[in-house]
Amino acid sequence: MNQAALAIKNLKKYFPVYSGFPSRVRGWIKAVDGVTLNIKRGETLGVVGESGCGKSTLVNTILRLEKPTSGEVILEAKDVFHLNKKEMFLLRKKIQIVFQDPFWSLNPRWLIKDIVGEPLRVHLNLSLGELLSKVEKLLETVGIPKTSLYKYPHEFSAGVRQRIAIARALALEPDFVIFDEPTSSIDVFSQSQVLELLEKLKKEFNLTYILISHDLSVVKSMADKIAIMYLGKVVEYGSAKEVFKNPAHPYTNALFKAIPNADTKDINSIIALEGEVPSAINIPSGCRFHTRCPVALEICHKKEPPIVKLSKEHEAACFLLEKSKKGESLL
Repeated sequence: MNQAALAIKNLKKYFPVYSGFPSRVRGWIKAVDGVTLNIKRGETLGVVGESGCGKSTLVNTILRLEKPTSGEVILEAKDVFHLNKKEMFLLRKKIQIVFQDPFWSLNPRWLIKDIVGEPLRVHLNLSLGELLSKVEKLLETVGIPKTSLYKYPHEFSAGVRQRIAIARALALEPDFVIFDEPTSSIDVFSQSQVLELLEKLKKEFNLTYILISHDLSVVKSMADKIAIMYLGKVVEYGSAKEVFKNPAHPYTNALFKAIPNADTKDINSIIALEGEVPSAINIPSGCRFHTRCPVALEICHKKEPPIVKLSKEHEAACFLLEKSKKGESLL
């Protein structure tokens, strides 16, 4: 159970910015910039951050849907970026993704039997009867009656469509499933049902999850570890229990203060994070969060902060934490 299922090492993904005539590269969008994470078998890693922080690009690069600029992704002792087409084809059976919007991720012209059965047709040599039998079992596994085989996606609610997407992801019995904002497009009641289903499936099939979300309440309910991203970098990383109990980075604190809880009296008591995420083309010098940070030091404007180990399973990148550990004044 403690074996590392996935190791991400100094992963970078830069997109070129072209301008002028003739068109030339004039700069780079640093969507993912030096991310290092480890996920053990059976864990759920929650990746949190505002829109534009690099969460989805991180996932797409891990899956090799985007070509990395540099870095490594080690899955089952294999570097994903050095696999040939045949090896990658086989590895895709082990790692699957469920996208944010179940309406757009499911082909509206296909019957449910074809949507869920497609991975089986591509990877396995099954008779029609065997394929239909497997699809029926997959639907029942996610709580959908087998009578739905000959219906189209538009005949279902968003919550049920997301269950169909989950059934499709489970078709090849993967070890690893990535969920990109799995509850953002469905109603609150369906969200609760889908999250309960994901927990059930994780235990039943010993799955390892990456959960991409901007909704901290969803991450808190599921994650074993949490990574907070800001402008392409992980600014805080550790066990979800520790991070939620003692958030260390100013950005993490700001995100947490913006969440309503049992002590929230009214909307005026919610402290919203001021300002907007800067452009990934013109990233601020020094600490990327200093332009919005209420406690920024002079050094934050000039240098990138170091990673400070707060415990065995908790770290964050902030000069305030470095000074605190050294016993220096924070002012």
